[in-house]
Amino acid sequence: MATEVLSAVGRYDGFFEVVGVKKPGGQGCWCMAYRDSRVPIDERAAYMENQCATDPGPGVLAYVDGEVAGWCSVAPRSTYRRLMNSHTIPTLDDRDPWSIVCFVVRAGYRKRGIMHDLLDGAVAHAKKHGSTVVEGYPAEVGADRVDVISGYVGTTALFEAHGFSRASETTGRSGGRPRWLMRREL
Repeated sequence: MATEVLSAVGRYDGFFEVVGVKKPGGQGCWCMAYRDSRVPIDERAAYMENQCATDPGPGVLAYVDGEVAGWCSVAPRSTYRRLMNSHTIPTLDDRDPWSIVCFVVRAGYRKRGIMHDLLDGAVAHAKKHGSTVVEGYPAEVGADRVDVISGYVGTTALFEAHGFSRASETTGRSGGRPRWLMRREL
């Protein structure tokens, strides 16, 4: 199994395959919950298609043997409206860290370590675009398993395994579990 993580720039089709809503009339996040949830549902596909056409793009995609397997949203914190106005996730200083806000791994590719690949790829993408610090806001799950819906933020163990440190507690929760602001200096 060969895994490659690439920028979403020029890869809207891959983004759509992982995150897009395929059911006619269906609703979904389109990875807009943190970016700008004011964008109407019927305009989100076009919004994200534009994001995928503009450098540095909205995130990274994991490909396994050439097939798109997963997505990670990573961009400067200042581009995420919800983070800039958050009452639950603090701002630590006046730097504009790159924020890793969600992961999606397609069914059939789960339990293969794809989130690890995506996290490494997100950090590399941020560094390539000049970031000096990267943040994530994962859930503290301990020995418990986290459900697919709540697990989109990642876990503290995942981030710690990739060199992130706990920088601040938050009042945010995912699946009823506390979330941490975790940072990695680049």
